[in-house]
Amino acid sequence: MKPNFCLRLRVFNLNCWDIPYVSKHRADRVKRLGDFLNVESFDLALLEEVWSEQDFQYLRQKLSLTYPAAHYFRSGIIGSGLCVFSKHPFQEIIQHVYTLNGYPYMIHHGDWFCGKAVGLLVLHLSGLVLNVYVTHLHAEYSRQKDIYLAHRVAQAWELAQFIHHTSKTADVVLLCGDLNMHPKDLGCCLLKEWTGLRDAYLETQDFKGSEDGCTMVPMNCYVSQQDLGPFPLGIRIDYVLYKAVSGFCINCKTLRTTTGHDPHNGTPLSDHEALMATLYVRHSPPQQDPSPVQGPPERSSLINVLREAWTELGLGIAQARWWATLAGYVIGLGLIFLALLCILAAGEGAREMAVMLWTPNVGLVLGAGAVYLFHMQEAKGLCRAQSELQHVLGRARETQDLCSEPQLAHSWQQEGRAE
Repeated sequence: MKPNFCLRLRVFNLNCWDIPYVSKHRADRVKRLGDFLNVESFDLALLEEVWSEQDFQYLRQKLSLTYPAAHYFRSGIIGSGLCVFSKHPFQEIIQHVYTLNGYPYMIHHGDWFCGKAVGLLVLHLSGLVLNVYVTHLHAEYSRQKDIYLAHRVAQAWELAQFIHHTSKTADVVLLCGDLNMHPKDLGCCLLKEWTGLRDAYLETQDFKGSEDGCTMVPMNCYVSQQDLGPFPLGIRIDYVLYKAVSGFCINCKTLRTTTGHDPHNGTPLSDHEALMATLYVRHSPPQQDPSPVQGPPERSSLINVLREAWTELGLGIAQARWWATLAGYVIGLGLIFLALLCILAAGEGAREMAVMLWTPNVGLVLGAGAVYLFHMQEAKGLCRAQSELQHVLGRARETQDLCSEPQLAHSWQQEGRAE
């Protein structure tokens, strides 16, 4: 590879809001998205919420000349909604479905039925190994009372761990998607602190688009004030994150977002704004190593985030166990009531009433049993994530102590000289 090596990557990311029978003007928006991607000819187009496989197949055919490589990530009941179109061939394709993803009985939210996941595609470009990740985390339906916060933090940690363990042989790591988290939210900080990924919006040399880089804005006709909650000017929940390993450096030269309308047509492509980033990968001199060993300040920041995430998962575990205990009591009472109904049915006087109450009581016991099993599984999933955090937190503290010992010894030497 030449010393003056430079690779340019043009990346497109969009949450498409492609929900059959629900999303407005879905067919028209998908058609215009295909036209737009063909005209712009990005290196990579990463899409979320493509919950119609028929629409994916339509885009695949429409984009086949410009983007010969394409993949649709299937999971859950209605699918992860993730897909990727690329000019370059895929060397490897891996998918990981998140352990926790909301509650099946919250049917009106629907996240549990999607099987939210992270998809990984490995590309070889000009001798570089590029790991491309695309994901969509659980939605936040209420900022004030977020019942899914522990699940989203667990997903962020699982995503960070997946990237950490699958990118060891990669030269460049790229993550795009709808994280459903604001930049300073706990899960977002945890993801960036543990993986070392950098935010294209904060790093770019040239930004043009929505104010503060927001990806859900009030100017978009598909966005309601209820969607924005307490942020009437917009929210930033879609990201392009990246990093390079030792020997290479990566920077974002330009970042563009749509601003509530299609750049060509005037009507939005989705209820989210698209992100369009131009990245450059170059050789890095030794003194400009983009992944230096973390010093005490960085370690302290990581430890604080790990500790906060550990606490949040602990609250989620307590809540899950409370629901499991409640369901257990309901099962016990239901079984007692079933025994009483059997006794009544054996007699002559109340047989008809016992038969009438039998079916709803059996349904109650079965329903409570399903709730008990689900929340026990939820508690175990949160415990697993918390245990991993506990281990990493312990190692981070040990490293911080080792780093601080030479400084402490140096300060003692200075004090001794002063005396």
